Formats: sequence, structure tokens, C-alpha cells
Amino acid sequence: MLIGVPKEIKDNEFRVGMTPASVREAVGRGHRVLVQTNAGVGIGAADADYAAVGAAIALDAERIWGEAQLVVKVKEPQSGERERMREGQTLFTYLHLAPDPKQTWELIKTGAICIAYETVTAPSGILPLLHPMSEVAGRMSIQVAQHALEREAGGRGVLLGGVPGVAPAKVCVIGGGTVGANAALMAVGAGAEVTVLDRNNETLRALNARFGARIKTVHSNAETVEEYVRDADVVVGGVLLPGAAAPRLVTEEMIREMRPGSVVVDVAIDQGGCIATSRPTTHSHPTYVVHDVVHYAVTNMPGAVPHTSTYALGNATLPFVLAIADKGAEQAMKDDPHLRAGLNVYKGKVTCKAVAEAQGQDYAEPLALLG
Repeated sequence: MLIGVPKEIKDNEFRVGMTPASVREAVGRGHRVLVQTNAGVGIGAADADYAAVGAAIALDAERIWGEAQLVVKVKEPQSGERERMREGQTLFTYLHLAPDPKQTWELIKTGAICIAYETVTAPSGILPLLHPMSEVAGRMSIQVAQHALEREAGGRGVLLGGVPGVAPAKVCVIGGGTVGANAALMAVGAGAEVTVLDRNNETLRALNARFGARIKTVHSNAETVEEYVRDADVVVGGVLLPGAAAPRLVTEEMIREMRPGSVVVDVAIDQGGCIATSRPTTHSHPTYVVHDVVHYAVTNMPGAVPHTSTYALGNATLPFVLAIADKGAEQAMKDDPHLRAGLNVYKGKVTCKAVAEAQGQDYAEPLALLG
């Protein structure tokens, strides 16, 4: 199979769909790989590194989209990329379609096979291709919050961990999954006072077993969210409903009641955000202020640390890339229900129930379409 790896074009996105090590594995299985020139510069991988493991180098994206049977990316295809897609071509990348009906409709029109990293499942119940980027984003949320709290960045001028004689910042993490646990890890390490809210008692027990008395765990409901958000210096939104739009758990009134110069980091912004006042931002312009509260809502947070992110993601995606290349997309999804769970759009039909429900689209059962 001819696998194409285009250079990412989203704002300040320096990750790449395949590392040279991944290309080497694919070529070793008898596949051809076409990498766009300079696609790997953000992770320190030159064209020569890809060529050394058997990749061909394309001078432009048009050749990638025009020739590749399987396109492996990181972020959702931008408008100009969607225009180049063709019927029967397989796209394997993050899509986050639920809050993005325009992208959904344009992918439907291409007739392509679109498999989303974020809804691929695993026997353990985790989302294995979302997990590594959620780890990165969770850890980054505290990193960016520390900076946003500084006075020159618009914050209150609070040091996250405080100093002897001065209390540390209060961090409220909404959602105790992968994002939340990693945010808590970093916040605890910085010396902050940390509270994690989640509605799943088993998740709270796991967090308590991991962190002990270093954090507080609180059952999430409207009352507790309001209480802890209002008193927080930093709020991290890490809520996830697989494939679906994120619930808006933090209202505008809660934001209005926070202390001036407080910070909110909405990691759920890829799926629409869980904070009512959130809107997507970019690495070029990452923050804005609403009701005197600094908002950070970059839709590709892990793109800021592309080396770490690309290698973590590549480790997770490679087995699926090889399965698709070896068997073809349809047969690979017939054989593997976990890969099949990633199918969001198939030849003009929406095949992810959460996306269909979020957008009022007709839902088509993937296995029925695949035969």
C-alpha cells in the first residue's frame, strides 16, 4: 500500500504522522511511504532521515493527497486538505467531528474512509490513541497555567506552589481521567493545593490510591463544581465523552464569580469545550480574557512539544497503521472491532453514533457497511 504523510498545516502544529522509525517498519513490511518535504522538521527529523529508511520525498502536499491510498496525519484535515481528498482514500488522524459539522459534511462529500484516532478503543476500555496526547495535554495544562498566572501574562501574579509563609495556588481539575490525573500529577509536583472532581466513584478511588492526602477528591455535581471553581486560582477542564461534544459544566456565572486574574485551561476544547466561555485559540494567540479571567483553549496543545508528542503518538498508532496497510482498511476493521470503533465517516455516511447524535445526522452501523 502507498502510505502518505503530509506536513501538518494547522497553526503552529509541528507534529508529524509518522516518525522515521515507523516508516522503517512499514517499508520493512513491503509498503511504500511518501513523506512531504520538511514534514518532520518539528521533531528534528530531516528528509534525509526518512529517505534513509526507505521513504520517498514529495515536494508538495498535492502529490501526497493525489497518490496515497492511506494518509496518516495528526490533526484534522484543514479545508484545503479536505478539498484534495478523494473517494475510497483512507484517512487516519484525529478528527474531533462532534463540534465541527462543517468538517463532517466536507468529509462526507469526499467519499473517503475516515478513521479517527480519538474513538479507537482497546480491550482494557481506554482510548489508546487519545491516551498519550491526553497525558501530554494534562501535564501541559499546569505548565501553561503557571505562566498565565504571572502578572505580565494577565494573571493574578500568584506562584503556583507558593513559598514558606505564603499559601500556594488552588487548582481545581474537572474530570479525573487521563487528562485530570496528569494535571494533578504536575500540580502536586509544583506544590499547589489540588482538588479533582469526577462523577465516577471508581475514578475517585483510583486517584485517592495514587495520590493519597496530596490531593482532595470530590464527587462532581452542579453544586461542587460551582463551589470549587469559584474558589480556584486555576481550573483545568478535562472532561471527555468519547466522540461526543463535551458537556458545558462550568457556566459563565461561575467564571464571573472567580477572582480577577484567575486562569482556566479548557483541555476539552477539541470536543467543543466544557467551559461556557471557552472558544478555540491557537498557539499564536493562546489566551484571551473574559470577566477578568484568563482563558487558554488551544485546540492542539501537544503540538507545542512535538518531539515528545509525535513519538508518544507514533508508538500507539503504528500497529493500526500496519494493520490497515497490510489488510486494507475494510478488512482491518472487519477483523478488529477496536479499530472499527474509530470509523467516523465511511464513503458518504456518518458511522460514529456520538457524532451523528451531536449533529442530527443519520447514523450508519459500521459493520453493516463493511459487510
